[in-house]
Amino acid sequence: MATPFAFGEALVLGLASGPACVASCGPVLVPSLLAERTGLRLNGRYLSTFLATRLLGYLLFAAVAWELGTLVSFRTTERSWVFAVIHLLLAGVLLRYAWSVGRACNHSCASPELVTIGGAGKHRIPGAAVLGFLTGVSLCPPFVAAGVRAAEAANVAAAMLFFAVFFLGTSLWFVPFAGFGWLRRNEAVTTVARMAMVLIAFYYLYAGLMTLIRKSVYGY
Repeated sequence: MATPFAFGEALVLGLASGPACVASCGPVLVPSLLAERTGLRLNGRYLSTFLATRLLGYLLFAAVAWELGTLVSFRTTERSWVFAVIHLLLAGVLLRYAWSVGRACNHSCASPELVTIGGAGKHRIPGAAVLGFLTGVSLCPPFVAAGVRAAEAANVAAAMLFFAVFFLGTSLWFVPFAGFGWLRRNEAVTTVARMAMVLIAFYYLYAGLMTLIRKSVYGY
């Protein structure tokens, strides 16, 4: 059974890793958040969705980490495949998201609805949920460090609880992003946000493809 000390360690690790998590997820979160309509309530809902699915990614990773026994055995060559797939997925989602923002604004830039990925209808997948989950399973160094500690837990429930507390510590750094709801939106802000998403998408596309090519050619 996990001890209070372990949970305290998870919280401190999460708080200490917060800036690194913001640096990693910020380039994805900020443009997509700025592309949304103004309003503290809407931005809060968007951020809450992003963080909720990010937590889902954390818990999934915790379960996998515990089942593996230790992430030390999860070699760099194996992690490279995960990095590549996640980067390519992020690239696709960001490009689709940028396209959705433009399409929504062509219809009505004053619409208060969240921009979503997918066509019309009740089965649309919120962009915040997809981006939150994908960034939640990205293997940044603090994330892997937390995974190693979670893998040492007595059972999978303790491992997932460790990651939940770690998530809480990192999430405190994201709360100020809700303040973007006070910023006025106009066509120029939306256009810049879309351009930023496209540029970031091409970065992830390049990173993912280069990882796959390096793995295929050089084996690492």
